[in-house]
Amino acid sequence: MLAKFMQREKRFIKSEKIAFLVLPLVLLPLAIELVVHGMQPEWFEVHRDEILIANIIYIVLARFTMLDTAVYIFSRSKNHIHLALMQIVLLYLEVTIITIVFYAVLFNMFDVFALFHLNSQLSPENLSAIKGHSFITSMYISTVTFTTLGSGDWIPQTLPAMIAVISEVILGVVQGGVFVAIVIYAHQNKGK
Repeated sequence: MLAKFMQREKRFIKSEKIAFLVLPLVLLPLAIELVVHGMQPEWFEVHRDEILIANIIYIVLARFTMLDTAVYIFSRSKNHIHLALMQIVLLYLEVTIITIVFYAVLFNMFDVFALFHLNSQLSPENLSAIKGHSFITSMYISTVTFTTLGSGDWIPQTLPAMIAVISEVILGVVQGGVFVAIVIYAHQNKGK
């Protein structure tokens, strides 16, 4: 039964013509939130943090669904789910998250505010809010470092912090290259 469900002929989105109309529906929850925000601003303000986190979880799940749908549409394969490609993407995501969390825990353990200097003009209440959430601050620093975004707002203050940043940047750059190489290798060897 599952095999029949996964066949192209049984799926709702069968071509890119329909996909361009269906995929924007991912924005529907955001449109509803905009209406709620306009009609109930006080309620929205009270629940803003929870709504933001829910939106982040939603878009991560929606992106995986959209990725799988795009692979399905453009591959012309009879099967909808391309397990090998999805496994590569999920493995890449897992390794990325593990690396980012590893460095974030490290930064947090050794006091992120002793390792890094905030090079930004924040209001006192925002600065105290950041200091109250050192692990989230560590995650932010680790994420912008690993992705080589390097927004420049957090500057390493110590030699060990500089070495940690250098190693995380190198791992991030190499991991991106390895991901591309694995996808190419998997595509070249799919018939073997």
